[in-house]
Amino acid sequence: MLKMGDVMPDTRLPDQQGEERRLQDLLGKRGGIIYFYPRDSTPGCTIEANDFQALLTDFAALGLTVTGISKDSVASHGRFCLKQGLTFTLLSDENGEVCSQFGVWQEKTNYGRTSMGIVRTTFVVNADGVVQHVYRNVKTAGHGMQVLLEARAAAG
Repeated sequence: MLKMGDVMPDTRLPDQQGEERRLQDLLGKRGGIIYFYPRDSTPGCTIEANDFQALLTDFAALGLTVTGISKDSVASHGRFCLKQGLTFTLLSDENGEVCSQFGVWQEKTNYGRTSMGIVRTTFVVNADGVVQHVYRNVKTAGHGMQVLLEARAAAG
């Protein structure tokens, strides 16, 4: 898994409109929040997305963007954005290559069953794509505010 001080991979993925986007180009003046989540339109993922959406202007004031990544399809992302009113970029990593590069595709156990899946993880990167902070095994409720408060503190 990427850790503090690592440079994020230079990668391209399609967004919710099917447009190929370079992850580095999605960063703001001071960097960005890149969060990986398991699945569109599930309760936890919806809470997390809506929290980030509600705080977008606060992140923008700090020069940070928000980008979500999952293995869901472009069409699924489009429906999710439309239904939830999401205005930030969601990237589709259907083959899981970027999830693997970031180290979030891992073995998970849920109700006694073991399977591979995305471990909910958030990376804060600077404008050069260098990882400044990693939130692992994220709990969705209040996560967006936690990231914002720590980003404000780091900004001074």
